[in-house]
Amino acid sequence: MDQITDPSPNRPRSYRFHQGDRVLPFAPSEYDARLAGLRRIMAEQALDAVLFTSMHNIAYYSGFLYCAFGRPYGLVVTQTDSVTISAGIDAGQPWRRCHGDNITYTDWERNNYWRAVASVAGEGPAVGYEGDHLTLAQSALLDAFVKPARRVDIAPAAMRQRMMKSPAEIALIRDGAAVADVGGHAIRAAIREGVRELDVAMAGRDAMELEIARRYPDAEYRDTWVWFQSGINTDGAHNPVTGRMLERGDILSLNCFPMISGYYTALERTLFVAEVDAASLKIWEANVAAHEYGMSLLKPGASCAEVTGKINTFLTERDLLQYRTFGYGHSFGILSHYYGREAGLELREDIDTVLEPGMVISMEPMLTIPEGQPGAGGYREHDILVITEEGNETITHYPYGPAFNTVG
Repeated sequence: MDQITDPSPNRPRSYRFHQGDRVLPFAPSEYDARLAGLRRIMAEQALDAVLFTSMHNIAYYSGFLYCAFGRPYGLVVTQTDSVTISAGIDAGQPWRRCHGDNITYTDWERNNYWRAVASVAGEGPAVGYEGDHLTLAQSALLDAFVKPARRVDIAPAAMRQRMMKSPAEIALIRDGAAVADVGGHAIRAAIREGVRELDVAMAGRDAMELEIARRYPDAEYRDTWVWFQSGINTDGAHNPVTGRMLERGDILSLNCFPMISGYYTALERTLFVAEVDAASLKIWEANVAAHEYGMSLLKPGASCAEVTGKINTFLTERDLLQYRTFGYGHSFGILSHYYGREAGLELREDIDTVLEPGMVISMEPMLTIPEGQPGAGGYREHDILVITEEGNETITHYPYGPAFNTVG
């Protein structure tokens, strides 16, 4: 171990603990290309160093996905160096799972994290930081220890870079979509009257984790999950799993979320247990039609706002727009339900980003009919699409609609 600061012989402030073989989601050349893109941004903004603190940006530029547990983590990038900063509790794992250098800081003395950051960034640099992630408390410590001559919020530019996927990223996302399909079929097989939401969700999660392990035997397995909702629990897209038992005629919402090295993919489908009443069938078929129409609109040159407006018109003509509760889709990449978001690529009225080849986006219209009305419940279909030169490619293959998804 290489100590880099040492107030006492046995209690260093930080050190390098590098052991084992490096195992990363992508080849070193992929990370070199991402860092080269970042350094171009740094040059344009006259930055000497960038400090990333979020899980998604640290993972994007280094491959390391941290577990904070109340401790700060970072990635410092200069024109010559890329160094992850991790806590001593993790030992050599951050180095094995990152591209570039790694420094371990200790908790023997307060703010050793910031001393490690300063050892790479230097004192008085022009620094890029994440304005949407750095807390007020940590921001004050950045000023105290690094003493930046100038600070620039780098988060918007990093987000724009992440929105454009490399071929290697698209290949991994494609695998994730296939894993989600496996989870969907496992869930469908588990659906029957009297089964708890929890039991169905576990069947889907277990199937996906085993499939990820089959495809990526050297990966870390973490964060894959299922939201499987029934009856009134379908009214929100992010409602957690409960112990509610399925009943005949229930509306169901299948939501599979495999995680591969920080990359999130999703499959979402409406289903019914055994039978679907006429009012529900009408809403379901209308939402499927909106889903198909929306997918046809995703092509280069279309703006997010334009696509959103056209689907709004489609639903207005069917007197259903008032039941829409959120946007029609979003970007995919390094994100999860607790980190990451490429907010510049969301299908909403206030987003004017123009679709380009290499972007990956979902189409996921949802209609929520309140309890007490005919067809009550939440209806949602979700496919992932890669924007191509000619239009788009759907990489989700689990079927949607009443013919396949009236089950049990």
